Amino acid sequence: MHAIFDRPIQIAVVAALLFTAATVIGIVVSRVRKPMDDGQRDDFNLVLGATLTLLSLIIGFSFSMAISRYDQREALEEAEANAIGTEYVRCDFLAAPFAADAKAMLREYARLRVDFYSIRDGVQLQSVDERTLRLQDRLWAAVASGVREAPNPLGALAVAGMNDVLNSQGYTQAAWWNRIPVGAWVLMATIGTLACGMVGFGARAAQKEPLLMLTMPAIVAVSMFLIADIDSPRGGVILVAPQNLLALIANLR
Repeated sequence: MHAIFDRPIQIAVVAALLFTAATVIGIVVSRVRKPMDDGQRDDFNLVLGATLTLLSLIIGFSFSMAISRYDQREALEEAEANAIGTEYVRCDFLAAPFAADAKAMLREYARLRVDFYSIRDGVQLQSVDERTLRLQDRLWAAVASGVREAPNPLGALAVAGMNDVLNSQGYTQAAWWNRIPVGAWVLMATIGTLACGMVGFGARAAQKEPLLMLTMPAIVAVSMFLIADIDSPRGGVILVAPQNLLALIANLR
């Protein structure tokens, strides 16, 4: 379901059309209906103000959720790079043949993690995920065999480090699945449509300046675009760059 929200530009276009249509409908209804008196106008403005306030709160809350998830993905990318780098050093505690194999596999593993952050194509991503799982099994087997070959207290550090490497990948995957709930999107779109319709219905300038009424739909659509862009790990413009993993690979070389 969240795949729908991995297209921020399409979301912005659909939202702009929906909100513009609601505004136009509001303007048309206001023209065929008799004008409101002062008492009705005051009551309408009160309801309109409350609706716009609620819309701004929902947009702000959704934006805050998107930012927090983006920051979490950035922090976990850094944690992954640190875990891999630490384990690369700890592999020296293993028996020599296993240490060399584990280090070679860690270098390959780091490149796969970079691919995870960079690839957008679903088929290629599935291939990367499958290769990552197979390589994780081989890494764990190499560390376990190395500790059994030459048991020593320092070998436990290598085992613990590999455990951190595997766990960090799981935490990252969970963070990429953690998105703004669909219900929040539906609520935001519903209240945005209602608010734009009310703005068109109650705006006195709509008779002389109809283009002025397009400001509200454009602002709300751009807000939804920005929220969807930040919340989307792969489909947006603002993406988490694997800069720490790339720096790690350069150091390992």
